[in-house]
Amino acid sequence: MTATQSLQPTSAVSIGDDGALNHEIGAELSDVWIDRDLSWLDFNDRVLAEALDGRNALLERAKFLAIFTSNLDEFFMKRVAVLRESLTPDREKLLQEINVRLLPALHQQAVCFREQIVPGLAVHGVFLRNWEELTPAQKAEANTFFDKQVSPALTPLIIHSGEAFPFLSNLSTSLVFPLDDETGQRLYARVKVPADLKHWVPLLVDLGPANVLYVRLHEIIGANLGKLYPGMNVAPITLVRLTRDAEVDEPENVNGNILDQVREQVRRRRYEPVVRLEFAGNSDPAIREMLRDHFQLRPGDLYEAPGELDYTTLFELGAIHKTGLSDAPWTPVAPPALREEHADIFSAIREGDVFVHHPYESFDGSVERFIKEAANDPQTVAVKMTVYRVGDDTPFVKSLVHAAEAGKQVACVMELKARFDEERNLHWAQALRAAGAHIVFGVKGLKTHGKTALVVRKEAGGLRAYAHIGTGNYHVRTARLYADCGLLTCDPTITSDVVTLFHFLTGHSNGPACHSLLVAPSTMRLRFLELVKRETELRERGRIIAKMNQLEDPDLISALMGAARAGVSIDLIIRGFCCLKPIENIRIRSVIGRFLEHSRIYYFGAGQASGEGEFYIGSADWMYRNLSKRIEVVTPITASGPKQRLWEILEVLLKDKRQAWILGGDCRYSRDESTDDLGTHRTLMELAFK
Repeated sequence: MTATQSLQPTSAVSIGDDGALNHEIGAELSDVWIDRDLSWLDFNDRVLAEALDGRNALLERAKFLAIFTSNLDEFFMKRVAVLRESLTPDREKLLQEINVRLLPALHQQAVCFREQIVPGLAVHGVFLRNWEELTPAQKAEANTFFDKQVSPALTPLIIHSGEAFPFLSNLSTSLVFPLDDETGQRLYARVKVPADLKHWVPLLVDLGPANVLYVRLHEIIGANLGKLYPGMNVAPITLVRLTRDAEVDEPENVNGNILDQVREQVRRRRYEPVVRLEFAGNSDPAIREMLRDHFQLRPGDLYEAPGELDYTTLFELGAIHKTGLSDAPWTPVAPPALREEHADIFSAIREGDVFVHHPYESFDGSVERFIKEAANDPQTVAVKMTVYRVGDDTPFVKSLVHAAEAGKQVACVMELKARFDEERNLHWAQALRAAGAHIVFGVKGLKTHGKTALVVRKEAGGLRAYAHIGTGNYHVRTARLYADCGLLTCDPTITSDVVTLFHFLTGHSNGPACHSLLVAPSTMRLRFLELVKRETELRERGRIIAKMNQLEDPDLISALMGAARAGVSIDLIIRGFCCLKPIENIRIRSVIGRFLEHSRIYYFGAGQASGEGEFYIGSADWMYRNLSKRIEVVTPITASGPKQRLWEILEVLLKDKRQAWILGGDCRYSRDESTDDLGTHRTLMELAFK
């Protein structure tokens, strides 16, 4: 794939809290505006291209097929659900275009798996087999597995016209099929594929040495349905998967308790309307129509899968360990300033600001160590953190609990409404509160998305504050997969602002009066606009490089256009959707590859030599919701060492010819597939060793 499909800009576009459409884009942007949802589909095409790229290892390609589907699931749950809420002619047209755009990509995904991944793995002794391809002995092994490990977890149901329709959970896969009883009466039945079981089942018999074979769980269930409905005739199976809306309105009158409100939202999400039905090939038209009618869907909400129904199950294949099928493992190195494991981390920070770049540099040897040592340090007075997504295997909660139990002041600003992580955050909030930590659930009406931690120590000269400000969550698993950066500092110009920020978050006072930090929604947009304006006034001497996940904020897009027309050189590195077409002096690229580019880095040249201007890093993309509806934190980077590191990162990204996709004026992304360039991620891995 050298280019994705064309994305046509539209003037009938508007922006809302989370992308909800609620006001028109001004005429000055209509010629350069790209629809957010179509641009997102184009981003997912770039993800799919990693699966289609024969230069990648086979299991890595399979992983990208799974990521493509996982991304698409979230797109339907969050975006398509919003568009369907109150259909207008513009929304109807957009939904139709989404449908048209998706079909070729789904076909490419199916062909890639069927014609490249499956036969390619077989060459290496990894066989993904259909039921009819199994030997009699293998079928017998699978049937025994069904009896012992699957049947007890199943709940066979009959769909009665006069009774309640069986509940189908979000993203679940079900076998639906007609049944004929001994009287000849036709019924319909449904068996859910258990989500908690592995969907690719390994078989051991009739295999050569070092070979492995997997068969799909739903095929094993389908071959054994007669055991669940004895004495009845099982007609051909229709495999179906459904997607529900994830946009839950805030519940009313739940005692005003935020914990109860979030619990209620999580509960209600299970029952939100269905927004998509997917069917495997050769589905029964009568079953399709029955389900479409029950869930009150339009024909366009139904998709017939040209291949696998759920490619997210391919994540399971990552457990296969065979040389050459996956990327070589990467072990993050210790940041140069923190290589002495037994040295005091606070002494290292006092020597100068410490810049860390994950996953090239160790997260547990820097950020995790920062909080752990603070918890164990007798000189520590207080530890404070913001938490958005923290994960199940978090060491941070253990450290905070230890600190609280040791009598230190511990405050945690927990965002309970981090979508799909609410239950996990509820669990950890209760654990921290039980240990005596102060748990605050942010500012009403605003999500707390900033990535900030504060440690206050009692030292010879009095109290000294240390801070970490980053671009990624305090999440040990994603820190190995996401490219993020952070700053560890005791610079009082920054730490005094972090102290003020936490006073605001826990004390619910008026907006924080920060002098160096950019904090949304109070000062961040205004300060970014001032910085763009300053570059605009420099005209041809102006220089802007902005790296982020998404670009959508109309005010900043308008300001960038004005700067470009004044002669400012602008490079935008946007991993995901970008609502701005490239115009003269604005170059736009997207880097996709082994690691997910998650860092937000902003550079303003200020008329100085390359790399000598102003750098900022933080949690915020240039989106309306980030700048207006969230607590976001961006910090200036002032020390020369971290500034040099950031410039190095930006240069690598801008020189990339392997992983970089370039957005053209025709709204098509393209990349050079013939280059032997290492690409951003391998280049930065090699630089990390130096």
